[in-house]
Amino acid sequence: MSDIGSYERADTAPGEGGFNDYVQLLKPRVMSLVVFTALVGLLVAPVRLHPVEAFCAVLFIALGAGASGALNMWWDADIDQVMRRTQSRPIPSGRVAPGEALGLGMALSGLSVLMLGLSTNWLAAGLLAFTIFFYAVIYSMWLKRSTPQNIVIGGAAGAFPPMVGWVAATGSVSLEAGLMFALIFMWTPPHFWSLALFINSDYSKAKVPMLTVTHGKKTTRNHILAYSVLLTPFPIWTAMTSIGGPFSLAVAVVLNAIFLFGAFCIWRRDEVQAEADGYRVERRFFYFSILWLFLHFGSYLVEMGLRPFGMGGW
Repeated sequence: MSDIGSYERADTAPGEGGFNDYVQLLKPRVMSLVVFTALVGLLVAPVRLHPVEAFCAVLFIALGAGASGALNMWWDADIDQVMRRTQSRPIPSGRVAPGEALGLGMALSGLSVLMLGLSTNWLAAGLLAFTIFFYAVIYSMWLKRSTPQNIVIGGAAGAFPPMVGWVAATGSVSLEAGLMFALIFMWTPPHFWSLALFINSDYSKAKVPMLTVTHGKKTTRNHILAYSVLLTPFPIWTAMTSIGGPFSLAVAVVLNAIFLFGAFCIWRRDEVQAEADGYRVERRFFYFSILWLFLHFGSYLVEMGLRPFGMGGW
């Protein structure tokens, strides 16, 4: 998911990490949307868990997401030191030692996977373990620094959580879980590339081969529009499954129209225009894309809430 902005504790000196610094290692703002999509996947599943089981499932998925964040910060400390927006993070600022971040990430990884397996089922635990591995190793250690397709393939890491939530409830994978995965997977490239357009200098300094660095911003704009078009069917298909209904379908149509219009506005701009207004259009698209995903998954919860009144679903 998105990772913009940095965290800073003005009252903490270098080498004196406080509780908040260790919390920030877990990337709580970034992982909050990840946890929300996992919660939706769990709640809209056809099997109802006991409230205590459901709470434990969400808690351990959240811990697993936080573990991924800590391992990512440990590995990317050298990049974070270079990039302006991340220099005040706990490790590059010196408030938390790299070994402490690694230890925290590994401990939370093991704890979250073990406890999710014990509280729900081992297929869900296995998916959570693979998600952590994919984000920390496949994406952070390999793809991010080696290919401009890093965020395309790496997007799977952020797409697994609703599937993990669904499997925690049902013990199996289904079409609905697959479509929720695909929706996030296809959403991730235009979301992150719009961010890359206005923080490209950071990626360039850190030698991260984002598409904006390797192929230029015009190519990136073309890709944003292309992936936005390819994304369009997935919310429609998801809304037409058992977790959707007329409300989520209407939400999908409206949000798709706004998203496509935003992508088109980015595509038709040149760099002179973008730099002149401080990448206003690109920033607006980036932040809207977060809301876009939240509203789509929120619409599935609304459909679930309407069903007892004979109004939700098909």
